[in-house]
Amino acid sequence: MIDDAALIPSDLKRCSPKVFYGGIAVVSAVLLWGVYAMFLCWFKGLNQTNMNDAYGFALWIWADLAVIALGGGAFFTGFLRYIVGKDELKNIINFAVIIGFICYSSALLILAIDIGQPLRGWFIFWHANVHSMLTEVAFCLTCYFGVLTIEYLPLILENPQIYKNAFWHHLSHNLHEVMAVFAATGAFLSCFHQGSLGGVAGVLYGRPFAYREGIFVWPWTFFLFTWSAAACGPCFTILITKITEFITRKKLVKDNVIELLAKISGWMIFTYIIAKIIDTAYWAYTTAPSMGFEIGQFYSNNSLYGYWILFLEIVIGGILPALILITKKGRSNSFLLMIAIICAVIGVTTNRWVMVLQVMAVPVLSFEEWYMYFPSWQEIATTVLPVAYGIILIALSYRYLPVFPQEQELYNS
Repeated sequence: MIDDAALIPSDLKRCSPKVFYGGIAVVSAVLLWGVYAMFLCWFKGLNQTNMNDAYGFALWIWADLAVIALGGGAFFTGFLRYIVGKDELKNIINFAVIIGFICYSSALLILAIDIGQPLRGWFIFWHANVHSMLTEVAFCLTCYFGVLTIEYLPLILENPQIYKNAFWHHLSHNLHEVMAVFAATGAFLSCFHQGSLGGVAGVLYGRPFAYREGIFVWPWTFFLFTWSAAACGPCFTILITKITEFITRKKLVKDNVIELLAKISGWMIFTYIIAKIIDTAYWAYTTAPSMGFEIGQFYSNNSLYGYWILFLEIVIGGILPALILITKKGRSNSFLLMIAIICAVIGVTTNRWVMVLQVMAVPVLSFEEWYMYFPSWQEIATTVLPVAYGIILIALSYRYLPVFPQEQELYNS
């Protein structure tokens, strides 16, 4: 077994290489299953999926939008830390950046699978359709991934063996000095691509379930997508932090840091869900009737998309976590905090599911019926692939990099 003690920061305690690499091997098996499915899609084509004329978007497109929303914790936490000046968040910003890096690299990987011919991926940049919101999404997404890579780089350079080199040592120090510039750039880019992803759904005139009116050239969904990502992304950061603490059996971040991020996220969710309720009511009683539909037509006469999904998104995934997190008693209770952050993650992922897959399922003509869809195993495997990749990258980062500045202090206390 490899002795990797020299690569681990000297003041941190880690499990034995046997235990660590045994766990990595298990997750790698899942990763390879996803890679195998990915190559099947590339070499045999999209007949490996269950997509059809009704479902032009596969399961992985929902996963793509979901991880982008959940990765919103990186840009919003960076904005709070470097632009607003919430200094306490310096103790969780490293982990937020790693999670954001994983989410956005996963999003790009999913897009590479979706286009079927990854060697032609550069076409979207070279032959850009300047009238398409998806072009803006592709440019902003790629640029923001570049920003996240730059934000992740100083942490990698702080590995003990790399830090010994004078060049890398000074580069890491200087990158820390200018990180506010990249944080501001990342917040700008992320707002636009999150908004444009929502805007794509909002301008679908032929799909009344998704279509929304709006402000100037932007439908409401443009703002709701950005708002929900900034609100729920930090909850995902807290959730992964808690899972990491459970697996390592260590406390890694002080409670005041978690509670501050939870409080800000709670008020963001509270204001977002009010806007979402107003949006839903206006759409149900004004927009949809003007196009010849009643709200019941979007939620009845099918076996999957009932009113329960609306309840899950707005009440369970919005109102409940907001009410818990905006109260000090709620967010300081570890059980209620976990309930709130899990519900918030479920809420934003349900929203993306609805805006991608339910939009495709709803019949829009009187002679049509609901379109049902179940993903193929290849779609499931390629959707699980980024999860396995994320677990491995978090495990490696935690073992070899000083991710949590408060870890040693909490270990000694």
